Amino acid sequence: MDARQLALEALTGANAVSAIAEVRDRGGVWRGTTGVSDLVGEAPVRGDGRFRIGSVTKMFVAATTLQLVGEHRLGLEDSVESHLPGLVPGGQNITVRQLLNHRTGLFDVINESTEIFPAPDDPDGFRNWIARGGLNRTFTQRELVTKSVAHPPHFEPGAQWAYSNTNFSILGLIIEEVTGHSYAQEIRRRILRPLGMTKTSLPGASATIPGPHAHGYWTTVDGVGTPDVIKTDVDVTRHNASWAGSGGEMISTTDDLVRFEKALLRGKLLRPEQQREMTTMLRTDPDSDRLEYGMGLARTPLSCTTVTGHSGAVLGYGTHLWGTADRQVALSYTPRGDTKEQAAQSKAVGGFLEAAFCGSR
Repeated sequence: MDARQLALEALTGANAVSAIAEVRDRGGVWRGTTGVSDLVGEAPVRGDGRFRIGSVTKMFVAATTLQLVGEHRLGLEDSVESHLPGLVPGGQNITVRQLLNHRTGLFDVINESTEIFPAPDDPDGFRNWIARGGLNRTFTQRELVTKSVAHPPHFEPGAQWAYSNTNFSILGLIIEEVTGHSYAQEIRRRILRPLGMTKTSLPGASATIPGPHAHGYWTTVDGVGTPDVIKTDVDVTRHNASWAGSGGEMISTTDDLVRFEKALLRGKLLRPEQQREMTTMLRTDPDSDRLEYGMGLARTPLSCTTVTGHSGAVLGYGTHLWGTADRQVALSYTPRGDTKEQAAQSKAVGGFLEAAFCGSR
């Protein structure tokens, strides 16, 4: 069996519900699937299915922002205050550049609080959140930013690196202020239509994933530390992802994503100066080179090469989009299980990327 298929099946072997992947290079296209589309009907997952891509959305928002920079409609050294007066305390000291490379210090209300989601290890909190209509709540970008900046920042702008979805919520608002159109409209006009990405969408407040798709799940774990542990998989496929907004709301397919990755890394979407800016990487940890970050774009080493792209984790779905000059790889999987099982699934993702980039060279 193909080493990539074996590596992909390690994900479902680690209790993921399903996984689909695509590898594209000069030799052609390889596609693989494993698992079922849902836990009820148990039909095999479809390789052309759509899924939520989470923070891979940031690559699209960053590319759109940098196109505006290349058109001289926006500057990397522009302050947040100059475009969104009064929204962010200290916004006069935060630049567009710092938003793009996560060096603002701004609090992340999505990942650092329970204002949007319950804690992953709180099954009662999750059930209460569902009962209160959490899956259907609509958030605006401005609301997300306001909730975040109500908390003090972690450090002065530019002092260090810390990932924050708030940065890209602000970028979405800046795109709207500069163009007079929503960031979703600009992404469709500038990227999706020119590249023929017909199966990629920005759903806004819609809870539906259009077309064929795998179901996503959230596993509640009760009785931790006792002999009577109970795990329950809750279907969260239909949910309003406006909470993710310009930091992570998009829906796509592996085919569309590798097309985008290829165009982006080959300089088809940006002018040379903005391409250099986007791909100029800084260490996220001064003591490690395991992950570097540019502008909405990360870089990480494998055993045979270094790959550039982004990962995404959104309610019910995990996505990876990575590439080199001559190979693009997209992977989506539907995680489930307790912390230990999901850690094993994350390890299996690393094994698949090794097989996809290094196993057939």
